[in-house]
Amino acid sequence: MQSVLTMNQPGAQFLMMGNEAITRGALEAGVQFCSSYPGSPSAEILSLLAATAKTCGHYAEWSTNEIVALEAATAASFAGLRSICIMKQNGANVAADFIMSLGLSGCRGGLVMIFADDPASHSSTNEFDSRNLARWAEIPLLEPGTFQEAKDMTKWAFELSEQTQSPVIIRSVTRICHGRGNVVLGDFLPKKQANKLGQWDKLIALNPLHPFTHQKLARIQEIFETSPFNYYDGPERPELLIITCGTGWFYSREAVSRLGVSDRVGILKLGTTWPLPRKLVKSHLEKCPRVLVVEEVDPFLEQNVMVLAAQEEILVKFFGKASGHIKGPGGPGTGELNPDVVMDGLSEVLGVPRPRRTDVVVDPEKDIDIPARDLTFCAGCPHRASFFAAKNALEIDGRQGVVMGDIGCYTMGGAKAGHFLLSSLFCMGGGIGMASGMGKLEQFGFDQPVLAMAGDSTFFHACLPALVNARWNNSKMLFLILDNEATAMTGFQPHPGTGQTAMGEQGVPFSIEGICEAMGADVHIADPYDVANTTEKIYQLIQQPGVKVLILRQTCALVQSRRGAKPRVWVEQEICLGDACGCGRFCSRVFGCPACIWDAEAGKARIDEVVCNGCGVCASLCPQGAIKVEGRV
Repeated sequence: MQSVLTMNQPGAQFLMMGNEAITRGALEAGVQFCSSYPGSPSAEILSLLAATAKTCGHYAEWSTNEIVALEAATAASFAGLRSICIMKQNGANVAADFIMSLGLSGCRGGLVMIFADDPASHSSTNEFDSRNLARWAEIPLLEPGTFQEAKDMTKWAFELSEQTQSPVIIRSVTRICHGRGNVVLGDFLPKKQANKLGQWDKLIALNPLHPFTHQKLARIQEIFETSPFNYYDGPERPELLIITCGTGWFYSREAVSRLGVSDRVGILKLGTTWPLPRKLVKSHLEKCPRVLVVEEVDPFLEQNVMVLAAQEEILVKFFGKASGHIKGPGGPGTGELNPDVVMDGLSEVLGVPRPRRTDVVVDPEKDIDIPARDLTFCAGCPHRASFFAAKNALEIDGRQGVVMGDIGCYTMGGAKAGHFLLSSLFCMGGGIGMASGMGKLEQFGFDQPVLAMAGDSTFFHACLPALVNARWNNSKMLFLILDNEATAMTGFQPHPGTGQTAMGEQGVPFSIEGICEAMGADVHIADPYDVANTTEKIYQLIQQPGVKVLILRQTCALVQSRRGAKPRVWVEQEICLGDACGCGRFCSRVFGCPACIWDAEAGKARIDEVVCNGCGVCASLCPQGAIKVEGRV
């Protein structure tokens, strides 16, 4: 794909993933500075920009977190360079403080922010409609509805940004990011040189600039009135007007076609959703008595159009999320849409028969027994052993310790895979911040051990201020840092602890233990695969006062397996006693590694050697010593 992204063949057509199309759009625009923090569904964009950096002459970095990434990109824009910053919806929350100021300051070189939302939370702890940030920060918002638009809109966004000296937000969603479609390539624009900053070159965000922000928005609104990303399809005076954006356009077109109502329904597709192109929308509202608004997740567009209709005194009957006609599985304002959801609402509004649903992949009349599959850690994941050790240590202590969690692979520690150990789950860095407060409650009679858990990438992203706070206020807590040497959940991207940059340059890795020791914390290191020693260490540390840090260091099993051959692990069938052991099928049921399976026919445990990554933890835990590891006595 890298060669396609850098290919100088305007007019050529290729099948592209949405994230690839966005990347190509940035490259065609002559992007020069690229920054991001990894998060799904957006992670591929920066990875591709980093892979093409040396070929195309731009710079790309994984930043420590999203707000730093945006600050760095803004600095490049200040110097006149075209810059892009990519983040998922949760990352937009992290960067929100700076975003609110960015709307006031504006920019110099084109500055584009990609917000990748995840409706239905396919790879997120929550769904959040980032479009609200655009309105709050008074920054123009674009939404691609096709993969071609994902490319073209990204390229155009840089031009719009420079034309108006305003940053521009592009909101994509999972089905655009990870879906695929045909994309026609365009020309590459020449790159610029950085400007020398003079004494009076200032980029500031102060409230006296607020009126100028509104002036820019008014200008942008006029530009949006004739944007090529807004278009209408349908009869001149439809019985019903669908106003939609993003993926809603796909679903609306299909729903209208399948219901056979194209002669009754018009579709106004908006690619520029904030500020609203008022004249364009008004001209269509005046031609139709009823409007159905189709969008994901929040009724963002719906509310803005309804306000416009009220202001212009246009009498229109609205349907959408507010009326309950457009809703995800959990109701209006939740989950993803699809053609069937739109058909449900459209058929009800029009009073036409509803064809059979297509989202049912099996015949509901047939009894098909599909076994449930729990969320779990990968085979050999050191986090499984870390949670097991923590559980054992807290059981030995007997005071019902409290473990404050974080988001990442270890999110599953709040479920069966982690013995339901986590008591909280909010955002990156949230666990240690809450633990720092809970660790100060002894004077109120609180005597339970307090633990916080976070990963190595999260440590650099959001845990440092909270660790400083805990140490400063001498909170009684244990901070478990699960160091698997990667940003594992999003694709094994490097972080400061690895020393490697996005562009493959190798520097000196940052020492997690060195940073923690510099803060005055009591720091220890353990191998989570050594469950007995780790259990003992956790038990000892929760008895001690002050801030303790235990780094549980073991390479991610998937990363390790890619580095070379893995040890063979198997069950010696003559030694395994099956249910007669009395272990309760410990390896497959209690410890729960997906490589440890139960052979119902033999009535004994077995190792799935295809799934197994060779960590050997199960061998150390088997009460009969029936599990063997190649090369280990």
